[in-house]
Amino acid sequence: LPKYVQKVRIGHVKELEICIHPDGIVPVLSFLKNHHNAQFCCRYHSDGRTDQTIVYNLLSLRYNSRIRVLTYTDELTPVDSSCSVFQASNWYEREIWDMYGVFFADHPDLRRILTDYGFQGHPQRKDFPLTGYTEMRYDDEYKRVVIEPVELAQEFRKFDYNSPWETFPAFRDPKADADKAKLLDSEKPSEEPPKLKEK
Repeated sequence: LPKYVQKVRIGHVKELEICIHPDGIVPVLSFLKNHHNAQFCCRYHSDGRTDQTIVYNLLSLRYNSRIRVLTYTDELTPVDSSCSVFQASNWYEREIWDMYGVFFADHPDLRRILTDYGFQGHPQRKDFPLTGYTEMRYDDEYKRVVIEPVELAQEFRKFDYNSPWETFPAFRDPKADADKAKLLDSEKPSEEPPKLKEK
């Protein structure tokens, strides 16, 4: 078991986090479920990071403790399914496959769960376009649902966050800073207050 553990740390909410090698998913989860000092029985996992990090959140009801097991993968490398350890992970892994494209090896029924059957791509990934590739709508002429390529009336806007008004025009130029300081010194008010005009 120690050969799979790569890093152990305490998270920001004082929960134990274990980073493991992808080959150790089933042995580590089996140990955490079946060992009498652990007995982690409830689990769910999610994948929400850009580098395909898979997070297993485990809860031990007997010892009132939580543990987070992290592993990693890439677009092409399959990850071992944890359905043999936790049968409830079936739908979670199907959702991760559907939304992020992480392939789980030895999964009993790995198919899409949230998107349509003919859907192409994985919508939660960063490289998926905002509008998608196709559009589904009901067509009155054909009296059925049709799938068409997306046609945008307006292209996506590219926001340029550079300000036309320079906040610090000569931020790195010491000569300009010195000139500006001289200018500010000449604008200082005089020591005497202005006299009021008499009527």
